[in-house]
Amino acid sequence: MLTFSRITVNPNVFGGKPCIRNLRFPVSRLLGLLAAGETRDSILKAYRYLESADIDEALEYASSLAEEQVIEFAE
Repeated sequence: MLTFSRITVNPNVFGGKPCIRNLRFPVSRLLGLLAAGETRDSILKAYRYLESADIDEALEYASSLAEEQVIEFAE
C-alpha cells in the first residue's frame, strides 16, 4: 500500500479534499494544470509555495487511483 507524505486529507481544509501539504491547494487543481499542458516549471513559478516533490507525489497519487477503479466506456 502506498503512503503519501505530501498529500493530506483534513475535513477542516478545503472540504476534506486531498490537498498538497495541508495547504488550500487541492491535488485535483494541480493535476488539472498538468492536464491542461502547464509545465512543471510554470506551475512552480506561479505557485511559489509548491515544490517539485509535490508534483511528483500528485502524479503518483493519481496513478494509484487509476489502478484501483475500472471505468467502462460506452461504445
